[in-house]
Amino acid sequence: MSSLKTALRSEVAAQKLQVKDNAPATSMENEARALLSEDAFVSMLYLERRRAERAQKRFVLVLVDVKRALEDGNKSRTLGKIGAALTNSTRETDILGWYLENNLVGIIGTELGETSPAVIHERLLEKLRASFQNTVGKEKSSKISVSFHFFPEEHGKSESNPEANVALYPDISRKEDSRKLAFGIKRAMDIVGSATALVFAAPLLAAIAIVIKLTSKGPVLFRQERLGQYGQTFTFLKFRSMYTNCDAKIHQEYVNQFISGQIGETAEDGTQPIFKIQKDPRVTSIGRFIRKTSLDELPQFINVLRGEMSLVGPRPPIAYEFRAYDLWHRRRVLEIKPGITGLWQVEGRSRTRFDDMVRLDLKYARGWSIWLDLKILIQTPSAVFSGDGAH
Repeated sequence: MSSLKTALRSEVAAQKLQVKDNAPATSMENEARALLSEDAFVSMLYLERRRAERAQKRFVLVLVDVKRALEDGNKSRTLGKIGAALTNSTRETDILGWYLENNLVGIIGTELGETSPAVIHERLLEKLRASFQNTVGKEKSSKISVSFHFFPEEHGKSESNPEANVALYPDISRKEDSRKLAFGIKRAMDIVGSATALVFAAPLLAAIAIVIKLTSKGPVLFRQERLGQYGQTFTFLKFRSMYTNCDAKIHQEYVNQFISGQIGETAEDGTQPIFKIQKDPRVTSIGRFIRKTSLDELPQFINVLRGEMSLVGPRPPIAYEFRAYDLWHRRRVLEIKPGITGLWQVEGRSRTRFDDMVRLDLKYARGWSIWLDLKILIQTPSAVFSGDGAH
């Protein structure tokens, strides 16, 4: 056990749940283990996610809703019995604690091996039900509900959008709650900034729309499903820069190779790998120009105004990009709302290896501040006008 885990357990040792003398004999076979405090348990859950990302090993988060069972006027005694039931039905290496104080008890089960989620769900649920009935009785155990959440989430190759299970990321929502004022200011900046940009750029938006309509068949705007924070989908807007009815597999295959590192070595002429296809035959003549100058991105101010994006943040991926991500790559989608511009746009733009792009996005999410947003916004025009890495 790591020193951090030992410290966390020691910190909450005083909270150890004792089984009362009048508890049923079946609940007295083992003394109830300590329940970690809510803060300590959330910290352990965060560490287990990071460990799972590095070691590529799975874990399960089991949430036991005990709120109704504790409303009988004898909370301390009932809680002692529930603690004993959890001790009897879990392994010594499993981590027990409050996911939500006096509401949800969490169990982190690690080292799952190759056992399928369905089998783990069935076996552990059966153990928990039997143990609760033996300790608190059938009537009270019927008031206890259990849910299972597996990490990593198995999105598979299906076409459904990979929305994240927020139960696995309480630390992110707690961080947002602790910085409500700062995030409120960020949202105010988004509203004022996007509205101002749309007003002042209206003549330019109209001119681009007319040119697109006159030079190729199809709609002016390109609409695409993208993933926002926690993988929630929204309709992403851009000026159309391609011919209509193009095959998306060209881009999908290229992106999959780029993410996996098959496209990532510096060429003999010294050029760096890029995230976008160069000399894409699907792009129109006007499309090349508005891509090079990033004018195709202007309609995304509408996404910002709607609250689907921010002025600054990681770029929102397409679902098939997300499915090609390594486990640790997914954090760039989870930790903060996507944006029009970001750290990798001003520090490397598209001329960066994918792993480096993700590290920049995570660096931004971890070190986010209003000042950092302002700094990136100030640097963005020079990055755009230089045209470096734009295709």
